[in-house]
Amino acid sequence: MRTEYTASVMVVSSTDKALEFFSKILPKDQFSPLLSVHSAGEAQRELVNRSVDIVVINAPLKDEMGTELAIELAQNGSCGVMMMVKNDVYEQVTYKVEEYGVLTVSRPCTSQQVFQTMKLLLATKQRLKALEQKTASLEEKMKEIRLVNKAKGLLMDNLKFTEQEAHRYIEKAAMDNCEKKSVIAQNIINTYGQY
Repeated sequence: MRTEYTASVMVVSSTDKALEFFSKILPKDQFSPLLSVHSAGEAQRELVNRSVDIVVINAPLKDEMGTELAIELAQNGSCGVMMMVKNDVYEQVTYKVEEYGVLTVSRPCTSQQVFQTMKLLLATKQRLKALEQKTASLEEKMKEIRLVNKAKGLLMDNLKFTEQEAHRYIEKAAMDNCEKKSVIAQNIINTYGQY
């Protein structure tokens, strides 16, 4: 089942021409809102208070080439990053930023090339988001297993339960109290952990 996703985009460019270009080629039902800033510093300040899905850097910027911003965002942010650079520096910039997952497009370029790159960034962002959710779920399950194992050990030490009895006790208490096993385990740890 496919769900529609609208990606927010920040265009970092020293001129407004890039914003006009993206406004024309990006469908609003897929890419919205479309924000614009004129420097790396302005982008960093703006991203403190908001998150965006894709950042497009139209290099060079007023305060830097744009590679430092691209690398920082790719390393620390959860957004997709694309750099648009002049053809004569394309290979040099790509070599510097590609290992961080930054996509580079050389100018001049067609609307189709840019749109396809944006769609690729969006697909990658969605895939990463799904993996992050899966990782968070697995981490939560691992935390619960550690808590339950610690609680079982305390029940075995303090109440002389067998491992099976301790496991059954935690499961039954969770069912009877309509709580997660991790909550019951934490209560057991709070009760017997100080001894």
